Amino acid sequence: MDENKLIIREARKSDAAPILAFLKQIADESDFLTFGSVEELHLTIEKEEATFEKYAKLENALYLVAEYDGKIAGTLNFDGGTKKRTAHAGEFGICVRKDYWDKGIGRALITRMIEWSKETGVIRKINLRVCSDNPRAVNLYNSFGFEEEGIIKRDFLIDGTFYDSIHMGLFIDGQK
Repeated sequence: MDENKLIIREARKSDAAPILAFLKQIADESDFLTFGSVEELHLTIEKEEATFEKYAKLENALYLVAEYDGKIAGTLNFDGGTKKRTAHAGEFGICVRKDYWDKGIGRALITRMIEWSKETGVIRKINLRVCSDNPRAVNLYNSFGFEEEGIIKRDFLIDGTFYDSIHMGLFIDGQK
């Protein structure tokens, strides 16, 4: 992959329709997501535009787009806590189109999120949950220093089968 064609940037209002199309595509490509179809997210272009505007105003929220050669290849959204006692921590979700798997898109998105979190002066901990049968993702998160903090049994129900989730965390300020 030509890294000069990869752009990691914050989402903007004009991304709403392309991101909805992206989410529809990836929902059909993977069972590793928390949703099975874009319809169950109840999203509209207007809702997405409002979300991007809200994220841009918050100091503990981030919505990133990975653009490769002008096409959306992945997204990452991070939501920090909404109260003073929880604002320092948040959880992220990441999606990468299947034809871009194993090309460094996820790594680039996570790298930028970690850089941003350090720059904020607010974020002290990043959390995530990952399906236990997704070792590629677990290995990626481990490579950044995320540590397993627990397992939630039967957290996902996909096509009648239950899956556990692994909860992982990364301390941004180096303290535990």
